[in-house]
Amino acid sequence: MPLVASRLFAYMTDKTPSTPNDLTFADFGLHPGILSAVTEAGYSKPTPIQAEAIPVVLAGRDVMGAAQTGTGKTAAFSLPILNRLMAHATTSASPARHPVRALVLTPTRELADQVAESIALYSKSVPLRSTVVFGGVDIGPQKEALRRGVEIVIATPGRLLDHIDQRTINLSQVSILVLDEADRMLDMGFLPDLDRIVSLLPKNRQGLLFSATFSKEIRKLARNFLNDPVEIEVAARNATASTVTQVVYPMSADEKRRAVAHLIKTKKLTQTIVFSNTKIGAGQLARYLEREGIKAESIHGNKSQLERMKVLDAFKSGTVDVLVATDVAARGLDVAGMPCVINVDLPYNAEDYVHRIGRTGRAGASGEAIALMAPDEEHLLQEIEKLIGTVVPRLKLDLPSAASSSRSGSNRHERGERRSYQPNTPPVDEFFLKPYEPSTAAAPKPAVTTPSSTTRKRSVGVLLGGGRY
Repeated sequence: MPLVASRLFAYMTDKTPSTPNDLTFADFGLHPGILSAVTEAGYSKPTPIQAEAIPVVLAGRDVMGAAQTGTGKTAAFSLPILNRLMAHATTSASPARHPVRALVLTPTRELADQVAESIALYSKSVPLRSTVVFGGVDIGPQKEALRRGVEIVIATPGRLLDHIDQRTINLSQVSILVLDEADRMLDMGFLPDLDRIVSLLPKNRQGLLFSATFSKEIRKLARNFLNDPVEIEVAARNATASTVTQVVYPMSADEKRRAVAHLIKTKKLTQTIVFSNTKIGAGQLARYLEREGIKAESIHGNKSQLERMKVLDAFKSGTVDVLVATDVAARGLDVAGMPCVINVDLPYNAEDYVHRIGRTGRAGASGEAIALMAPDEEHLLQEIEKLIGTVVPRLKLDLPSAASSSRSGSNRHERGERRSYQPNTPPVDEFFLKPYEPSTAAAPKPAVTTPSSTTRKRSVGVLLGGGRY
């Protein structure tokens, strides 16, 4: 075992979640082309998960890693994978010289795209090819990329099976399998798909599994897919990053929209994610913020994949300042320097809170996590505090005066509510609103005469359609 690997294996016995102060990426013995890309990206010192996982993966061992979002786990597996595949790197244009050798499976399209971006960044100076395949977009360009030959494929299970069924991908030479956010894949019901995919892979392969926790289900999955894995856990279970300042503002549900706009304006926030529990709520809040002069967009399951990717690109580039999202974006979205996450709704699942606020305070940077809590959400906050083992401070937010009546009307319309009369003010016939006009007392009443029988008969006859006698 190389000296650096021996050194780091010794370090792995120390459960303190920190890296040796003098450890750098240069100590891993990475290929110069990979190392230069890491340096250009601005990274010099590895995070705890990187310090522990990289030497183990380089040594060819299976890994079962528990790491929270924002810990740098993508680089923890992508850097050593690229380094191991350098033995097969070639500048040849022949597709046959570029078979699929590494497969990375992710639960969501957003995470797949993010992992693909990272791998492309780290491999830009070496002759290794990679591509990403996921559903919701045209399969044609994906087929073409696979036809040209790639060493690394990042995929969601469903779209990968589409390619398998259409025989546009060959997995017979895969030597490394990565299951990223395996807990989420189980939650989303991907186990049958995983079983089918893994059955098509060579038995002699390296397996890497990463999850937020080591639950019973994850351990069972590891037993089926991994061979004598090294367990790596760099943080306490469900712990939130110490770099994130958390605060809760109790308020009524009707005040939440104004509160979000007020916080964004007063704090001058950019590249901020606001989480909503519902797709409708996300879209409505984004439109409200737009009316308030804030550059906002929404991302949720009702938008097509192309629409979602367009919004994410605009958010990452700074064209959009605020992204209102459902939990579809809670994982896999990595934006450098994201200052704040706002929970306009507390999540129903306490673990989702950890994933949400993990979007800020990454890579040692400071961040702020703000939650707006209505009275009926108190029990959700208690579950969150129990999970993370921390009491989140409750502070009062001083909001400006309520919006004008016109704006209140537009908000009511935005919520899809009908305008209604007050219960005690039923509709009034306009006739009764006219001023009283008394009749003229002096006007004589017309004489009342009794018509003769002949006249009555003739009237009836006329009414019945008869003519004169």
